[in-house]
Amino acid sequence: MTGADMAAPLTRPSALAGYEDWPAYAARHPFTGGTAKAMQLADTLGVPAVTPDLEYEVLSESVHDGVITSRLQWQLGFGPATSAWFVRPANSTGPLPALLALHCHGGVKAYGAGRLVQFPHEQDADGGGPALSDKPKDGASPAKVLPPLEVRAKLYGGRALATWLAQQGFAVLAHDSFMWGSRGFGLDPLPWRTANIVNGQKALWREAGVEPSTAEGYDAAAAAHEETVAKAAALLGTSVAGTAAHDDLAALSVLASLPGVDTDRLGCLGFSGGGGRAMVLAALSPMVRSYVVTCMMTTFGSLLPAYLDAHSWLLHSPGLPGLGDWPDLLCRSSAENVLVQYAMEDALFPQQGMRDAHQHLLRNMPAGYTGSFWQEPHVFTRAMQDEAAAFLASTLKPRIPSSTRAPEPARTTS
Repeated sequence: MTGADMAAPLTRPSALAGYEDWPAYAARHPFTGGTAKAMQLADTLGVPAVTPDLEYEVLSESVHDGVITSRLQWQLGFGPATSAWFVRPANSTGPLPALLALHCHGGVKAYGAGRLVQFPHEQDADGGGPALSDKPKDGASPAKVLPPLEVRAKLYGGRALATWLAQQGFAVLAHDSFMWGSRGFGLDPLPWRTANIVNGQKALWREAGVEPSTAEGYDAAAAAHEETVAKAAALLGTSVAGTAAHDDLAALSVLASLPGVDTDRLGCLGFSGGGGRAMVLAALSPMVRSYVVTCMMTTFGSLLPAYLDAHSWLLHSPGLPGLGDWPDLLCRSSAENVLVQYAMEDALFPQQGMRDAHQHLLRNMPAGYTGSFWQEPHVFTRAMQDEAAAFLASTLKPRIPSSTRAPEPARTTS
């Protein structure tokens, strides 16, 4: 117990605001099904089971830039409702190859999948955060936020990845994952330990003459709160990565039910933390046929001792090293093909760790693995996106015979 804890008022704010039903759900819904390897991974990460036959609601739809963008929402078994965007070519005919686009961590939690979507009028776009009053308090997620254009510019070459992939002929679903955007925690009032850290950040802002935006204030609080979430997950027999995997498995189920999707040609891709989520998702679900991991590959040993604080709890899951090294997650997947993109100037991963992981995968996945090396920092450049899209297009071609579905609405409450 810290001095601040002892001096604080007797009534503690909730450290799980918006997720008070998480403990009961995690206890009652263990992961079932899948291969022995998938079950072993699910048990290690504590992945909760996904509610079957998940229904979604279509909130809005627009046609722009050659694509149809539908705003979706669904309610999982715990926490706030999930916001997502389904983007597909405007003039498509017949079932399409479909991708789950997994957003990065990026240190930005006020936004989730909105960073991957091009909106018709972005200055008015609803970012999907928890609804609040017109004057949100410190630590509260903003009710309306601009799409994170600075994140796109810095990390994605200025592209709205999900929208661009739809323009290339894919049906794409991008959803807010556990802890981000609509799935964020309510941090008003702030839990005590989180408040201590945020107060320090506020002092630094004042000294620098910085007036943080509502989103920046929320991101500072959410960053400090992630350790508390990891503690809660450990008590519940799950993990940050395992609960994020639950949300991703649910989104994959929704994607497979959407109209115009070829369920035999499902893939996923992710950059940074999204790449780690892609690895776990493909290892858990046989529905993923091909996937891409960008800037998220190394060996566990290479992270010691200097790179431990470069990563979030999405990478540092207790018990995971007992199943093998980080690249061994790829070996657990039944997907036919995987592309791993390495950025050799990435400050978050040592070069030797990336090269060792590459050699490990060449030895253990000689047929289904492709690795590509880029002289880039921790970014998903347009050229890297071009390579990823070409890889997915070539590996998600129809099988003969192809099992396709007529484009019809399914499991929707709208």
